[in-house]
Amino acid sequence: MRSCFERLFERHGLPGAIRSGNGPPFASSQGLLGLSRLSEWWLALGVGLERSRPGCPQDNGAHERMHLDIRRELQGGRIGRDQSAFDLWRDEYNHERPHEALGMKRPAEVYENSTRIWGGTPDDIDYGDMMTRRVHRNGWIHFEGERIGLSVALGGWSVGLSPRPEDLIEVWFAELLVGHLDPETSSFSAARPGRAEAGQTETKV
Repeated sequence: MRSCFERLFERHGLPGAIRSGNGPPFASSQGLLGLSRLSEWWLALGVGLERSRPGCPQDNGAHERMHLDIRRELQGGRIGRDQSAFDLWRDEYNHERPHEALGMKRPAEVYENSTRIWGGTPDDIDYGDMMTRRVHRNGWIHFEGERIGLSVALGGWSVGLSPRPEDLIEVWFAELLVGHLDPETSSFSAARPGRAEAGQTETKV
């Protein structure tokens, strides 16, 4: 899956955000704020997360309609069912078929590649002047001599730590506030789930 996205990013550039559902491999019901290995990689690349609400396919209506067309036309056997048939359908969809939502234009007429050039996966995330801690592959960090669990999805990356006036420490992963660390109890509490959904990624201050 990751190699497929690498090829897409190389060809079309990095998007500002990726909209997805809430299931694997895009999200994990057990992960910190729903993060999976794939979505934490997107964040590390500077790609924002936009998730539809669970059980609300209307949040991504255009994508769902595309899948309906695929089922009707490919699985229905109009042009076949193998990869060559899908390639033909994709060419028709993007270059020949006008779309009402686009003012009867074709997707290829309005699509533009991203100006953000794909430069490969970084070695780590830059947090500027923030304190940082590298997350162990098992999901914990060392802080003031204590081992504090965060999430295995973040393993191998660094998190940024930003002290707040109320004596808590914000824990950031890229541009996402994932929770707070309490130095007094050496404990971590996750941020509210809503902050990781549908484009609600917070910005560091």
